[in-house]
Amino acid sequence: MGIIRKTKSVKILLDEFDKHTSAISAVALIENLSSQMNKTTVYRILDKLENDGVLHSFFGKNGHKWYAKCHDCSSSKHHDSHAHFQCLHCGKVDCLDTDFNVPQIPNHRVEASQVLLQGSCKACLV
Repeated sequence: MGIIRKTKSVKILLDEFDKHTSAISAVALIENLSSQMNKTTVYRILDKLENDGVLHSFFGKNGHKWYAKCHDCSSSKHHDSHAHFQCLHCGKVDCLDTDFNVPQIPNHRVEASQVLLQGSCKACLV
């Protein structure tokens, strides 16, 4: 992990991830933190935390960017190649703990991939 200055704004943003077990959209973070920082600050911190291997991002429904905590990542290597599941009813997004292999493509080098599965979560099935 790179050197992250533990500013008040960084702590506030990281505290949001400690409150949730699932991924959080940038839109929700901006809304939740609007009384404490502006959206430019939120995006700047999210970019820094992603570059430092603290968070990973992916695009969900409607093209909104979502963020979740990384596990054992660094600024030089993200190990969080996994699928995500988004409930089409409540909108909740979860990182899936399933095996996901990026295929080898002849004469190409895959540097990033995203898999987003959509459907109904356990709570919405009831």
